Amino acid sequence: MPQVQVPFAGGQIPVHLVGPPTDRPVPGVVVVHDVFGMTADLRRQAAWLAGQGYLVAAPDLFAEGRARCVLAAFSALRARRGRIFEQLDAVRSWLAAQPTCTGRVGVIGFCLGGGFALLLAGRGGYAASSVNYGEVPEDAEALLQGACPVVGSFGGRDRTLKGAAARLEAALAANGVPHDVREYPGAGHGFMNQHRGPLGLGETLLAVAGIRFDPEADEDARRRIGAFFATHLQGPGTPAPGEPGA
Repeated sequence: MPQVQVPFAGGQIPVHLVGPPTDRPVPGVVVVHDVFGMTADLRRQAAWLAGQGYLVAAPDLFAEGRARCVLAAFSALRARRGRIFEQLDAVRSWLAAQPTCTGRVGVIGFCLGGGFALLLAGRGGYAASSVNYGEVPEDAEALLQGACPVVGSFGGRDRTLKGAAARLEAALAANGVPHDVREYPGAGHGFMNQHRGPLGLGETLLAVAGIRFDPEADEDARRRIGAFFATHLQGPGTPAPGEPGA
């Protein structure tokens, strides 16, 4: 699959780009990776979305050095600003401008990336956001005023995100944002990701940390995300990026 370099104010960021086998313009999706960065799992996520009919851009946010970039990512998530937001904004703008993109763009994130996908939902420019076991801040209701439609998926056994699904559901409902939020009782953290020993960690160690693929929850979450994106990215009557409610 091709890799492209997308310019932003601080330089260039490598982006894994994949799309469906068609010449007609299709909606775009920005994929924000988890704490493990650009992995085979991330490329599988991109391939799945391309199979759903989207032009998919998955930036490597850790390309300049994993340790330093991981720390910078968590700092940016807490501050809600910084270099990573600049990179993601640049990738979204670049993707929307491609001749094979309709200009409508969604965002999906996993774990760390899910936290970014939630923040981006309220910043404008996206037609839909998929938040998968991402952090939901206490001020989510204020944060999500005017947000784009959001589909969220969480694991009931995720010890790191207790109450996150309920908090997100309440915040979106209070703001009248179209949404679909579900917590899977038997699933833990990372239930949609299939990591096989990233960074030298074996699957057993990941499972001890509560990170385990759950095929049933994964299948249902993908069904819901696919339907939600089809409605809000491909369906008629939804606002274009940059318009009120986008």
